[in-house]
Amino acid sequence: MITGDLKNKIDNLWEVFWTGGLTNPLDVVEQLTYLFFMRDLDDLDNSNKKDCEFFEQPFHSMFPTEVTLSNGEKLSGELLKWSVFKTESNPDRLFDIVSLGVFPFIKSLSVNENTSFAKNMENAVFKIPREGTVLLRVIRKIDEIYDSMKITKNVDIRGDVYEYLLSKIAQSGVNGQFRTPRHIIDMIVKLAKPIPADYICDPACGTAGFLIGAESYLMQDKTFLNNKEAKEHFQNDTFFGFDTDKTMLRIASMNMILHNIKDPKIQYMDSISEKNKIENRFTLILANPPFKGSVDELSVSQSLKKMCNTKKTELLFLALMLRMLKVGGRCACIVPSGVLFGTSKAHKDLRKKLVEENILQAVISLPSGVFKPYAGVSTAILIFTKTGAGGTKDVWFYDMHADGFSLDDKRNPIEENDIPDIISRFENLEQEKTRLRTDQSFLVPKQEIADNNYDLSFNKYREIVHEKVEYPSTDTLLTEIKSLQNEIAIELKELESLLNA
Repeated sequence: MITGDLKNKIDNLWEVFWTGGLTNPLDVVEQLTYLFFMRDLDDLDNSNKKDCEFFEQPFHSMFPTEVTLSNGEKLSGELLKWSVFKTESNPDRLFDIVSLGVFPFIKSLSVNENTSFAKNMENAVFKIPREGTVLLRVIRKIDEIYDSMKITKNVDIRGDVYEYLLSKIAQSGVNGQFRTPRHIIDMIVKLAKPIPADYICDPACGTAGFLIGAESYLMQDKTFLNNKEAKEHFQNDTFFGFDTDKTMLRIASMNMILHNIKDPKIQYMDSISEKNKIENRFTLILANPPFKGSVDELSVSQSLKKMCNTKKTELLFLALMLRMLKVGGRCACIVPSGVLFGTSKAHKDLRKKLVEENILQAVISLPSGVFKPYAGVSTAILIFTKTGAGGTKDVWFYDMHADGFSLDDKRNPIEENDIPDIISRFENLEQEKTRLRTDQSFLVPKQEIADNNYDLSFNKYREIVHEKVEYPSTDTLLTEIKSLQNEIAIELKELESLLNA
């Protein structure tokens, strides 16, 4: 979450766009993303060069040796680098270099026009106005922001800026678009434990936060990249993301490219519509799908209706994730708490399917302030494995009280943080068998869950111990009352004598 000095710098950057004539917040977000991408490509190219030098491998820069602008002028490819073109002090010349050279370059980065990146960037338009010094000022402001990011060591600048700017949009509360906090993503990824052989999907990917989290987790041990086939799979066939917002698709695609994923499968698709025919495809799904509202019943996939006859998006996405997983595939997803205890037939049927036909491993209740200040919804994390043949024995329940940040709109860092405890306990579930129902976590047998209409709420199984309070006897209370009355009478007489003196 953006605060303090960084927030002020982004507000100043917003003001530059506003006074320059670009007033649509979504346009601002998209144009900023292009510029962030330009800057990060320069850093990525330099990093790749250092890696090649270290491993004594040939280096091939992603920047061309020469480029021809759309007006026919030929320039050195070096001028496409942020570190070079930002030194241009002539506003008109800078605008030509960026709009006619750098922008077309980033649109054509993909070597294959059929890749999802190429398709997502196909209709991208450079909208920053030529007039005045808008572009020059924006570039300088972005450098200031990156300097602040180095101090805060926040690596997800594009996502953070998007989240903050989105909060300025009045309809954002209607759209329900807000990012999952980075530390929650990291926790979920650590619980899911991606492996290099996985096919990983987020059916409502937004800015690709979960996919980037999985990539970062896998890159902690890069040894698998020494295998040519594993490296090829990782860069081209590991990551899949779907969304219906084209701005999000562009942001997600660029984010993945900046994480060295050459061909991320980031595609435009309404995941729960009839057009999505994917089933038995992925080995891992990580997601925080839309919670709000319902959908047009006619557009919903018939196969999902058979699994879960409802118009509620949270239930349809849960059914979708079951359908898209391969047998043996895992899922870790966020759901609104209503999914855990809803009384409709669709709610009960879906919970029963998770428990009886697959392996439901964990239900982690999150505090309602996790998504503040953008939403106060109460949520939980479900972790399950698709088997199609059952296998649930015990379900692990955990009630998170704190996530390392205050649960108000400010979300300031605090010492209390259950996340390390959650990860530690989940990795040692055998030890959870001895925990009491009065603890913060415990295991519940499948049969007990079935006997409670497959209710998955933590409080359904928690035991509350009421402390016994000892009250004084009636005689003791009467004696104390009489004593107080006598003290009052004495004080009143003393007051009366003072008044009559």
